[in-house]
Amino acid sequence: VLRLLLAAGARNVVVCDYLGAVHSGREDLDDSLRWIAEHTNAEGYAGDLRGAIKGADVFVGVSAPGILTGDDIATMADGAVVFALANPEPEVSPDDAREHAAVVATGRSDYPNQINNVLAFPGVFRGLLDAQASVVTQEMLLAAARALAAVVTDEELGPNYIIPSVFHADVSTAVAAAVRESAG
Repeated sequence: VLRLLLAAGARNVVVCDYLGAVHSGREDLDDSLRWIAEHTNAEGYAGDLRGAIKGADVFVGVSAPGILTGDDIATMADGAVVFALANPEPEVSPDDAREHAAVVATGRSDYPNQINNVLAFPGVFRGLLDAQASVVTQEMLLAAARALAAVVTDEELGPNYIIPSVFHADVSTAVAAAVRESAG
């Protein structure tokens, strides 16, 4: 997730784990965490997750349930976007997050903006097979993400519809075509 976000142009990224922000001054860094420290958190923030999201435009959670509250989301920037993807219980209650964030997405089907791997996998694999690709590149994955986003038209785009439904008929074919073209 992090490598794709950075490749897509995300900047001023702070990654947190259960010990807090990953930064170059931490003594517990394994190779993976060291890479993260070298490629993110340029200001060297050394606090916890709650402090890391203060003033942030986006929160992407892929970790543990209930680690944030609506009050924590209220400290984010105006118009903040929250991807609380821990499943089945997100990092923050979607209802509480909606009180403060402009857009909220979860991995759950009972809330708008469900982020589910079934949105990408069938199309990615179809595109790889069609292209007879032997590797998956970052460019292919970015092409798949852009194609997935493009399925939602400007007229449809809104706080409760930033990503197509898993049942949208165009998802798989659009993603497959993008991967195939990127591989070729």
